[in-house]
Amino acid sequence: MKPRHKRAAIALGVLAAVGTAAALVLNAFNSNLVFFYTPTQVATKEAPEGRTFRIGGMVREGSVVREGVMVRFVVTDTAQDVPVRFEGVLPDLFKEGKGVVAQGQLGPDGTFTAREVLAKHDENYMPPEAADAMQRAQKMKHSADTLATGDSK
Repeated sequence: MKPRHKRAAIALGVLAAVGTAAALVLNAFNSNLVFFYTPTQVATKEAPEGRTFRIGGMVREGSVVREGVMVRFVVTDTAQDVPVRFEGVLPDLFKEGKGVVAQGQLGPDGTFTAREVLAKHDENYMPPEAADAMQRAQKMKHSADTLATGDSK
C-alpha cells in the first residue's frame, strides 16, 4: 500500500470514529432530555404521549386524594387542568394551592403518571418556566373570557 493510501485510510478511520462517538453522545443526550410543559400545552396535545416530560403549575384546591401511598391530584395553570397520579412519598412542602413540578409520562387516558414530584421550596420561589407559563395561560384565559362576554375593557 502506498503511503498516500495509508494516510487516507487512517483519516477515514479517524473520521468514522469521531462520527460514531458524536452520534452516540447525541443519542444519549436526546434520550435524557426532559422538556417542561404546562397543563394548557398538555391539553392542546403539544406534550408527547408515552415519553417522559415535566409538567408544572399549581395543585388545584380540593383535588388531593390519598389512597395509601397512591396520591391523585390536579395540576392547573388556571386555564387548563391535568390529573396526576403519583405512587410514593410526597415532599413535605407539597400542598394544595402551591406550586409543583412533576416528572413522568402522559397516558392515553390523559392522566399524567408521575415518577417524581417536586414542590417549591419557599413562599416566593417558582421555577421561571412555570411562572411564565402560568402568566401566559392567565392572559389567554382573560382574552378568551373577554371575547366570550363581549367586554372590551
